[in-house]
Formats: sequence, C-alpha cells, structure tokens
Amino acid sequence: MTDVEAPAYVPGHGLLGGRTAVITAAAGAGIGGATARRFLEEGARVLISDAHARRLKEHEAELGRDFPGAVTAVPCDVTDEAQVRALFDAAVREHGRLDVVVNNAGLGGTSTLADMSDEQWSKVLDVTLNGTFRCVRAALRRFRDGGAGGVIVNNASVVGWRAQPGQAHYAAAKAGVMALTRCAAMEAAEYGVRINAVSPSLAMHPHLVKVTTPALLAELTTREAFGRYAQPWEVANVIVFLASDYSSYMTGEVVSVSGQHA
Repeated sequence: MTDVEAPAYVPGHGLLGGRTAVITAAAGAGIGGATARRFLEEGARVLISDAHARRLKEHEAELGRDFPGAVTAVPCDVTDEAQVRALFDAAVREHGRLDVVVNNAGLGGTSTLADMSDEQWSKVLDVTLNGTFRCVRAALRRFRDGGAGGVIVNNASVVGWRAQPGQAHYAAAKAGVMALTRCAAMEAAEYGVRINAVSPSLAMHPHLVKVTTPALLAELTTREAFGRYAQPWEVANVIVFLASDYSSYMTGEVVSVSGQHA
C-alpha cells in the first residue's frame, strides 16, 4: 500500500490507572482490539466485548497473558437490548465499578443507493447507530445512578462528514453517531459524564481488507497527507486521551483522527 512507515509505538503512561472500561467490538486486530491493549497499558481494567465469541475468547487469552487479572470478556450483540444490559451488568459484577465506555461496534459494506436493499440499509444502521445508542443509554443509566461521573467515547468516521460512493448507509449511520454524541453530551453533563467521539479516516485492519478492494484502498491512501493509512493503535491513542483526565473540559466533540487532504 505505502512505503511510508508508521511512527514508533507509544508506551503507556498510567493515564487510566484504577479505572474500569467496557470496549465493544474489541476482538481481533482492529481499533477495538488496539484500544483494549492501550487501555491495559495505561493501567485500566478492561471488559472486552464482541459479537464473535470465538475471536473474543482468543483475544481475551492473548491480552490475559500480558495483563493477568486485568481483562475479562463478555460476548454481546449490540443489536440485542438484553445482551447490552447483560454486558453492563457484567462490568459492574466483575470489577465493581464502571468508569469508561468505548462504543466501537459498527458494520460497513458497499452498495450504491439505487441497488441497496432495505435489509442492507437497516442492518448497517442497527449495528452502527442503534447499537451505539443502546450502549450509550445503558452506560448513562449506570453513570447517573452511580453518581460518580464517567466517560463515553464513540467511534464515528470521516465518512459521516465526507461523501464516498457506495457508503450511503454507513455514512448516514456514522453521521448519526456524531449527532448522538453531541446531544447525549449535553444531557449527560448534569451527571458529570463526558461524551466525545473519534472520527478516523483510514485505519488498516484485517476486516477492512476483506470488505474493500485493493484498488479502493490504494486510492483512499493517496488522499492521506502522510501517504499512508493509520495503524489502529494511533486511533486508540486518541481514544485514550478522550478517556483520560487530559480531556477533562471536552464534551460533545467529534475529533478527526485523519491525515486526509482538506
């Protein structure tokens, strides 16, 4: 794809010491998996979740070898309200508290609008937007009743801002995540809860390779100012910042994690 190298991996600095986090869609090598590792490196206890139970178990074992006793896994399909409630119940049961929620679950796909079926549209919206809504709602109820504040970070996309053919359903869902983030943040402020979002452009991971043609990936890479795609951990670093006290006065913001040309 590109000969431009990513920067050196940034070590942890204890920014999330003593905190408990829930991270959805955290199995495997994508942004969610990278975020789980970065949170553990920053001292957090992490409950990872994903709809893919086998991959989730494998990732739990991998992280558990490096961070014994600090990570647990609970399968969850964010389109199922009962499973979402069970996920947040498990976080409190396993770790005694909840401090940070990262809503990373999303579903993409490529289809022109004229050829898109209702099922394609609804499936992407239900996972990407409705799933984020369900998790934000569950987290807010926990934070409100707990009275100790908290942080939510949602994963949006630059496609929510910038047009791309074949992505009407995904773009609409991600634009919805941005609007949800801003509105929910205003309501959550009275509970001492901050809600922000990241908006990545092109972060390379195995799933993206499976659903995107090499030609499109190459074309998208040419739009990036550094001439390369982001590593998932580079997006995770910004999520760490938003989850930490370094962003204590930020809420309702959507932070672009992008090297795209203006």
